[in-house]
Amino acid sequence: MQPTDSPATDSSAPGSSTKFQLDDNLLQQIGLGSLPPVEKNKMLAHIYETLELRVGMKLAEQMSDEQLDEFEGFIDRNDEAGALKWLESNFPNYKQVVADELEKLKSEIKSQAPAILEATMTPGADPGAAPTAPPPANEPSPTPPADQPAAAPPSSDQNAA
Repeated sequence: MQPTDSPATDSSAPGSSTKFQLDDNLLQQIGLGSLPPVEKNKMLAHIYETLELRVGMKLAEQMSDEQLDEFEGFIDRNDEAGALKWLESNFPNYKQVVADELEKLKSEIKSQAPAILEATMTPGADPGAAPTAPPPANEPSPTPPADQPAAAPPSSDQNAA
């Protein structure tokens, strides 16, 4: 399920009516509202996948082996409704876990927002300037491969000070 397929995710704690949405408003909150539309969709998908993984790991830490097997059965069958119903009955605090993990993720992304914007908005930007941007896969490496030594001066004695 993509973030744009589910406009609202209920992350309310007991007695609360808080909901969050993985949408443009979220990107505005974390400083990424000026991303191009294609990049916004990529970022929302990344946030959703990361959140799903973190929440899953947090909840799995609290599950018995039997519970883990039972929950994995819903996931294997792509039964999201069944999985959510199971979580509500077995882990009533799961919505608070979602809310907590989302807040952590938002803080992490917000601190990296300038680098993310620079990497996505500047074509051909120096990958070293944006630590979150992976280096382009199709560019040659500036250093020679390990089996080929770099060009060295003819004699090291001439370079001694």
